[in-house]
Amino acid sequence: MEQFFQVGIITSAHGVHGEVKVYPTTDDVKRFRRLKEVIIRKTPSQEASGNHPAPQITSKASGISGSGNDSRQKTAAEETLEIESVKFFKQFVILKFKGIDTMEAAEKYRKCSLIVPRSKAVRLSRDEYFIADLIGLEVRDEDGTEIGILNDVIETGANDVYAIRLHDGREFLLPAIRQCVLEVDVENGFIRIHILEGLLDEA
Repeated sequence: MEQFFQVGIITSAHGVHGEVKVYPTTDDVKRFRRLKEVIIRKTPSQEASGNHPAPQITSKASGISGSGNDSRQKTAAEETLEIESVKFFKQFVILKFKGIDTMEAAEKYRKCSLIVPRSKAVRLSRDEYFIADLIGLEVRDEDGTEIGILNDVIETGANDVYAIRLHDGREFLLPAIRQCVLEVDVENGFIRIHILEGLLDEA
């Protein structure tokens, strides 16, 4: 399982007093009020050149409380910053980091990712899972036979849709509803599904 989650991306400096504007990649935007610190992650190209290309967003991250192992060796492209204040502006979060007091100092973090460890993320409800944990899971049919890989999760507003890539290269979309998703076992790396009649005909 993923031990670290991206919760936002710094899009730019905000104002002249060191604040930054953050595009949240978490479903629970208010969670920023509860964060004391975040890990700032740069891409290797940012670290080497000083430029800040936008990182690719591959999944949303809400976080989960638990006993995940948060210890790891921090790379040169990461640093931990303490959050001094949090505000909200339209779809953005405005953060002020301790020790970052000018627009110039804030601007160097433009396009960096904000990362939190699993143990400091929000609590999930029953039958809720992190997209980062689901992508890549082995997909099994009702009999337990492996048939493919969960390739992507599409959020539609009503229910999520799982994009499943079969071993023969075909891909089909499965609604993430109880009738179709029989079992999710993140610990053991698989989901077990029921394929509705006609779904594979469209693959």
